[in-house]
Amino acid sequence: MAKTLFALSCLRNEDWGRLSLRPHYPSMPRYPKGVSPEGTSVEGSEAKALFSVIGMTCSACAGSVEKAIKRLPGIREAAVDVLNNRAQVFFYPSFVNEETIRQAIEEDAGFEATLLTDETNERSVQVCRIRIKGMTCTSCSSTVESALQAIQGVIKAQVALATEEAEVHYRPNIINYNQILEAVEDTGFEATLISSGEDVSKIDLKVDGVRTDRSMRLIESSLQALPGIQSMQVYPEFNKISLSYKPEVTGPRNFINVIEETGSRRFKANIFPEEGRRDPHRREEIKQYYKSFLWSLVFTIPVFLTSMVLMYIPGTKHGLDTKVVNMLTVGEILRWVLATPVQFIIGRRFYSGSYKALRHGSANMDVLIALGTNAAYFYSVYSVLRAATSPDFKGTDFFETSAMLISFILLGKYLEVLAKGKTSNAIAKLMNLAPETAILLTLDSEGNIVGEQEIDSRLIQKNDVIKVIPGAKVASDGFVIWGQSHVNESMITGEARPVAKRKGDTVIGGTVNQNGVLHVKATRVGSESALSQIVRLVESAQMAKAPVQKFADRISKYFVPLVIFISVSTWFSWFLAGRFHSYPKSWIPSSMDSFELALQFGISVMVIACPCALGLATPTAVMVGTGVGASQGVLIKGGQALENAHKVDCIVFDKTGTLTIGKPVVVSTKLLTNMVLRDFYELIAAAEVNSEHPLAKAIVEYAKKFREDEENPLWPEARDFVSITGHGVKATVRNKEIIVGNKSLLSEHNVAIPADAEDILAEAEGLAQTGILVSINGEVTGILAISDPLKPGAQEVISILKSMNIRSIMVTGDNWGTANSMAREVGIETVIAESKPEQKAEQVKDLQGSGHTVAMVGDGINDSPALVAADVGMAIGAGTDIAIEAADIVLMKSNLEDVITAIDLSRKTFSRIRLNYFWALGYNLLGIPIAAGALFPSTGFRLPPWIAGAAMAASSVSVVCCSLLLKYYRRPKKLDNLEIRGIRIE
Repeated sequence: MAKTLFALSCLRNEDWGRLSLRPHYPSMPRYPKGVSPEGTSVEGSEAKALFSVIGMTCSACAGSVEKAIKRLPGIREAAVDVLNNRAQVFFYPSFVNEETIRQAIEEDAGFEATLLTDETNERSVQVCRIRIKGMTCTSCSSTVESALQAIQGVIKAQVALATEEAEVHYRPNIINYNQILEAVEDTGFEATLISSGEDVSKIDLKVDGVRTDRSMRLIESSLQALPGIQSMQVYPEFNKISLSYKPEVTGPRNFINVIEETGSRRFKANIFPEEGRRDPHRREEIKQYYKSFLWSLVFTIPVFLTSMVLMYIPGTKHGLDTKVVNMLTVGEILRWVLATPVQFIIGRRFYSGSYKALRHGSANMDVLIALGTNAAYFYSVYSVLRAATSPDFKGTDFFETSAMLISFILLGKYLEVLAKGKTSNAIAKLMNLAPETAILLTLDSEGNIVGEQEIDSRLIQKNDVIKVIPGAKVASDGFVIWGQSHVNESMITGEARPVAKRKGDTVIGGTVNQNGVLHVKATRVGSESALSQIVRLVESAQMAKAPVQKFADRISKYFVPLVIFISVSTWFSWFLAGRFHSYPKSWIPSSMDSFELALQFGISVMVIACPCALGLATPTAVMVGTGVGASQGVLIKGGQALENAHKVDCIVFDKTGTLTIGKPVVVSTKLLTNMVLRDFYELIAAAEVNSEHPLAKAIVEYAKKFREDEENPLWPEARDFVSITGHGVKATVRNKEIIVGNKSLLSEHNVAIPADAEDILAEAEGLAQTGILVSINGEVTGILAISDPLKPGAQEVISILKSMNIRSIMVTGDNWGTANSMAREVGIETVIAESKPEQKAEQVKDLQGSGHTVAMVGDGINDSPALVAADVGMAIGAGTDIAIEAADIVLMKSNLEDVITAIDLSRKTFSRIRLNYFWALGYNLLGIPIAAGALFPSTGFRLPPWIAGAAMAASSVSVVCCSLLLKYYRRPKKLDNLEIRGIRIE
């Protein structure tokens, strides 16, 4: 009771329902300490954040939240809405960020707070992609990722070791991409911008004939005058101009024309020659490692020969053992001279990598290599110098250890980048689908062809008309304005059967025209095209980390320090054992003493441990898996989706458009009153024409049959139109109240359903047809029966899923009778009918609550909440853009059988990831003890450091090659059997 009274007293005289920007605490500073109100730089960088605050009960609570926020420096204003549990904060990002504000609400005020992102915030977020050179293991990628996420204005940063790229989501009003590049370079790695912002339309032009700066300025000013130019960058040293533009206003041909018409036509412009975005970088890296490896061989082979081979040939042994000064021999001097360039010139990359890592408080593979090779090299230098100054010291040098170690590691890195390059072949193949040239048609005002010319396909602009001859690739997305043919779309959708195209049909850039000539009007060009969007989706998927990657990231933090500790402990243990004669002298090889034996064990431990293999285990498999999926028409949006899909044990199918073909047709009409059928359909078509639902479209299409004289009939005006999702529509047409929908909709509007109408509905539902009731002025006037046949193969797909121990459930907004009949036909036991979109999502959550990993397969806007709620959302490719955006996996072919392909591919990918981890961890768990001399006492087997280095290099290569085997993935044979029986899904 006391609590209630307190709450009421809090509410008294408070305008708590209004979100006011009036400060409640005027004593709180508006500006951070030391910043004057005149500081324009602070005012200009103001940001806004919206938080959900859970637990507030009254305005006193809101006051405590507001007070906690305003205590922070850099807060301009804070307003708390207790009714909607929200807090809106205006702040200066230079002094405070969203996370600090959120923590203040939780820690100082004691309420749970979550940052909300509204649409305006989303629109103000840009994405840039950065290439990062020099990363060797997960320790490197984690360091860069942490540095990026610590930057003010960066919302999310993902760094992929396998692709050596970063994707950064940032607020351009707080930070720009140049500052992001600087942050990466501050961590010690080389950063290059791949793309900034959305890069919707950007092109690079090469201008020939420019001899002076004045000429380039003249061209620049001519281009600036063009409408639609957004930004321009000039690179005089390359005669290159980069342009960002609005494709609906202008295009690359306009730029070339303007350049060539400037300056008495002495300039010549064309598209800047460029290779694939990934290939030049990858080829350069391969070339560098290959060159370094060859140079290391030039010096290492003589070192190896003088220490391992020539010492056993009597003539050359005498020459190499010839003493120069005291005990210093010719062989030692030769090995020193040859090993030094390998250590410090060819191996300098390991020094720089170690320095950069240690400078930022982390340790990577370079640190292990540098420590191991330096220990061998500098002990050898000590041995040589002591031999030169002592008349009786006979030491052993390990110059061959350091030289051979670096050579083998360089060979391993060369093979690794060679293999890693092949993991992104799927993207390279997708990018190569676009044709190099296109035939541009020139039309007169009446649409007649007056000319045609062959142009570079990158010069195509919106609304151009392109001629596509048989056997040629379609140059851009668009629609057919003349001609008919069949187009092979398998390279984009994975659908093997050619698709018929005629006037009005859409075509996709990169697909192959087969047997007729088509004239295509370009609608989406450049980076707007479906092909470019698929490439971007696959690129983003390959960037996104799978949750299982966190395992490797956690290990990598402690891996190198632990290896260094084990290595030093190994050396110290063997050194002490030798000093106190804990093992027989016969164990020590004749060419060394106990200290040198201990040193070799320590170096072997240091170089055999490989953090690279662990770091590459997940990303390389995810890269290959998503690439293979794309080639099969299954677009998987990243590692999270791939990981969740392999755990799926329950699939919820939408009915219309997913289990069924999605093109319902009216099969029968029963009128309960004396009315002309044409007039009846006139009224209901007028109401349904405003709805996007497939059943509504079926009714309108059927109604057109009564107006055959008109191609696009005009229906009577519908006033007060209301669409009740999952139930039907209501409108006023010709002063009559029309309700078209299911029984529950009519019941809500107090419309009595006669017994004969119930019988007709039951009969339709028994035939797996959807019964639609039509009410005019509160009286049931007619019943429509609509049939949407099952997709061919649906029954077999459900049967295969059952054999994979995956439970299938059907959820639909349709009535129970139709839903049950359809479920029986397809073989699904559990049915949920008459569900609204939010109820579909609730059903998914209920299944998750009972311990299931749930996949949702749908195609419509009404499926979007459930697609988001599911562990894995699968959108049918022919569905709506909203459903595809909400889904984790897009089935491009709209085939149900691809649900099985997606799950099977994810299972195969994750079995490969497990195998990679098993190998990487097993290799280290076995290799480190062997290198430490675990087998030496019993078998006399000792692993020399250079062999340990070769084994370390081989482990990374083997993990990448193991992932590459996924390229040979074939979908389950059961699905091939479906095709043998002639079942094809259109």
